Amino acid sequence: MGSVRVMASSRLLCLFNAKAAVLTAARAGPSVYWRRHVCSSPSRLQSCMSAWVIDQYGTNEVLRYTEEHTMPDITSPCEVMIKVHAASLNPLDVSMRGGYGAKLLKLRRDPMSVMNNGSEFPLVLGRDVSGVVVDCGSEVTHFAPGDEVWAAVPPWKQGSLAEYVTLTEYEVSQKPKLLSHSEAASIPYVAGTALSTLVNAGGLCRDSSSNKRVLITGGSGGVGTFAIQLLKAWGAHVTVTCSQNAEGLVRGLGADEVVDYTAGDAAERLDLMEKFDVILDNVGGETEEWAMGLLKPWSGAKYVTLVSPLLLSTDSMGLLDGALNAGFTLHNKAIQNIISSGVFYRWGFFAPDGPALDEVSKLVDAGKILPVVEAQFPFTQVPQAFQKVEEGHARGKTVVHVAEEDDRQDEELVQSSPMGAGEEGLGVQESAKQN
Repeated sequence: MGSVRVMASSRLLCLFNAKAAVLTAARAGPSVYWRRHVCSSPSRLQSCMSAWVIDQYGTNEVLRYTEEHTMPDITSPCEVMIKVHAASLNPLDVSMRGGYGAKLLKLRRDPMSVMNNGSEFPLVLGRDVSGVVVDCGSEVTHFAPGDEVWAAVPPWKQGSLAEYVTLTEYEVSQKPKLLSHSEAASIPYVAGTALSTLVNAGGLCRDSSSNKRVLITGGSGGVGTFAIQLLKAWGAHVTVTCSQNAEGLVRGLGADEVVDYTAGDAAERLDLMEKFDVILDNVGGETEEWAMGLLKPWSGAKYVTLVSPLLLSTDSMGLLDGALNAGFTLHNKAIQNIISSGVFYRWGFFAPDGPALDEVSKLVDAGKILPVVEAQFPFTQVPQAFQKVEEGHARGKTVVHVAEEDDRQDEELVQSSPMGAGEEGLGVQESAKQN
């Protein structure tokens, strides 16, 4: 059965070189465990690690486990290396496994790739990480080896389904003390997506959300469950669409009103309600056709969708033509809606932001943000975890235990179907009471 439980540290000057970091990690005890595999390359010895990689885009069969994936290097003085304890999967990982956004993300990884045919493979997926710092660049000032941290790995970087990952210190944050690594790994990517979308595109923040009416479509997934809690912490009134069996979950997280989209009359029921200031659309497609009319006209209301055609367009039409086509689509829809009803139409995107995660940590420690974990898998069962996410109808996040010292928990992991709505709602509420 998935769990819904809630379980922040000063930043220190870090001027350690790689060798000193190894010694420090060793002294820190078992929570900072350092191990290097030796590759079997006949030409030279090379530091390696265990990882799940893909060598081509495709279905679940392209996932490959290896113990000979090259260890990430600290190539910039502002980078930190993290030993991964837990990771979690997002729908984006499933899409990227199939090649979604491949052209644009390859260009972001290597701008010179437009001039050559270099391959991005082998590629490590996984956008969430919770773990321990084991090494720091010479200019890192906020972290030291031994710090427990969490982060969202940008889609253009090698992911967290590996023993180690390297990120800049600006993408990393101290992990909330009350969360286990598996709980912490369920939050960063959805937090970065929701914050970027609600703040940058939706114009909301802690000081401007009081009594704002917000509609979240598809509210039982990772982004939705986080956004509900964040908006409630900011004082907003939140309405959610989801299936009937997720109602207990979203109400337990604080949703004021819930509409069952499977009942067939969701649009009509929402139309009877007071108009909204912001709509966060996690569904896309036909939702746009009826959702725009639910916004307050001529009042600066905003419709923000996470389902934009940008990456699909660049995949199918090429970088230049695809970007131009997507930009033309956005321009037309934005102009049409602002002229017809004074409503702003915008796209929302993930943005890596360590300092923003610092603020999320405070909300977690205050009991206002709870991790929502639907299922957990050991590192040996990453393909099964992908299959779980691919089924859709998420009730929170799917977490993968990565660190070897967590292997003792593997037999206790439960890969369950979603809990009953009543049980989920009760679980969230009891967690909130305890904090």
